[in-house]
Amino acid sequence: MREKILVVEDEPRVARLVTEVLKAVDFQAITAGNGDAAIEMVALEQPDLLLLDIMLGSGMDGIEVCRRLREFSDVPVIMLTAKAKNEDILRGFDAGADDYLTKPFNAKELLARVRAVLKRTRRPEETVTSVWKCGELEINFARRTIRARGQLVSLTHTEYSLLRELAVNAERVMLQQELLSKVWGPEYLDDVDYLRAYIRYLRRKIEPDPSNPRYILTSSGVGYMLTCPEQE
Repeated sequence: MREKILVVEDEPRVARLVTEVLKAVDFQAITAGNGDAAIEMVALEQPDLLLLDIMLGSGMDGIEVCRRLREFSDVPVIMLTAKAKNEDILRGFDAGADDYLTKPFNAKELLARVRAVLKRTRRPEETVTSVWKCGELEINFARRTIRARGQLVSLTHTEYSLLRELAVNAERVMLQQELLSKVWGPEYLDDVDYLRAYIRYLRRKIEPDPSNPRYILTSSGVGYMLTCPEQE
């Protein structure tokens, strides 16, 4: 079946151009002009991915839409933004977005981001140990669940992919570029800020004290390692 993409954009001209690009390469494309309509369509249409404009003209902005979606859906979200400021991008990630694209963008760039996000969110599990457990942290690969201090932890697709990559390679320092290539794709090799942001989000969710991490350690200027201090 063709993958269905919901374009949430209040500018009809932009929405039309984006849907034409998507349909030209055989994606299904549907549109919503505001946040309320987007939330309703996610529930009814079950799209495979959202292209979500941050600056919607009325009602909720894209950040708030993403937050509300994460209350009931893990559909991958690419934020579309005319703002290139790091704080705006990080607000989107913090709300649960998987990627962002800065306007204006061309068709090739749009399709590359869409395909990269779809690829990493549908990637089949490799054959690995079914559970990685260390103290109060447990990652169940078969069920795609994470528990920290006895509580289920909610992760976005990208957060899970990053944690899983670290867990599969536990006790080994993974280079920044290695993680970027495996989790985001080879076209993201220079986006070190992406990686730093997501490491920060993971630490907030799984570490007892994110400012003094026990599990996800930094090798300064090199990369990151998932370790089990209880085994030391």
